[in-house]
Amino acid sequence: MLGYATDTQITHAQRLWLYVFCALVMLFLIVPCAIVIPMSFSNASYLEFPPHVWGVRWYEAYFESSEWLSATAVSLKLATCATAVSLTLGTAAAYSLRAIESKWTRMLRTTLMLPMMVPLILVAIGTFFVYIRVDLNNTLLGLIIAHSMLALPFVLISVNSGLETYDANQELVARSLGASRLKAFISVTLPQIKLSLYAAAFFAFMTSFDEVVVALFVSGGENATLTRLMFENIRDQLDPTIAAISTLLISVSIISLVALQWLSGRRRRRVVATR
Repeated sequence: MLGYATDTQITHAQRLWLYVFCALVMLFLIVPCAIVIPMSFSNASYLEFPPHVWGVRWYEAYFESSEWLSATAVSLKLATCATAVSLTLGTAAAYSLRAIESKWTRMLRTTLMLPMMVPLILVAIGTFFVYIRVDLNNTLLGLIIAHSMLALPFVLISVNSGLETYDANQELVARSLGASRLKAFISVTLPQIKLSLYAAAFFAFMTSFDEVVVALFVSGGENATLTRLMFENIRDQLDPTIAAISTLLISVSIISLVALQWLSGRRRRRVVATR
């Protein structure tokens, strides 16, 4: 019977449509990147594919532009602060919701996940009108609050995943030996879920750094983000510098994902070796 499918098994031929669909989805996601990267190495004065003259003219334009570098610095500062805030609040919320069982737990968890469920344009409009009343439009603090709210659901999902598999008995032992709940959490629980924290930090950072819709409504002037400046540039003049910046962002995302996977694999090998 080896090599033959039974009547209840699905063969590769029957799943051919699924393979084709997945391949088309992958092409849809990868082809734009495969086009943008070569375009960024064109020396032409406009976007062209394939490039006729190769060079790094637009990378030099980016690194020599005070406007682009200033917007990049704002985005990096914003993403770092938003990651710190959302990671702290999200970890505390995930741990608390898991530790406290009540009829309000599910409602509170759903409330915290709303920024992921509500269309982003509605979040942006609502944030804009709230910020008008409290004078937070075009401020870094306002951006940090808004982006922390958007990143919070990703932190909740990642940390909650880690809390599903950690050994709660170790924390109970630490508390029975005199450690406070906070000290037991920091010294015993956090090391067990650190991979989930790495993933949460990555998703929170990228959510903030890549966000453009809310930034269009509540950022501006010296606090304009890189994504807002890119959107305005595409709308007004389509500067080929955009292709260079997009390639840099793609590279950062890929390197970060590879690093995260390496850390995860290293952790698994260490766990296997200790058994």
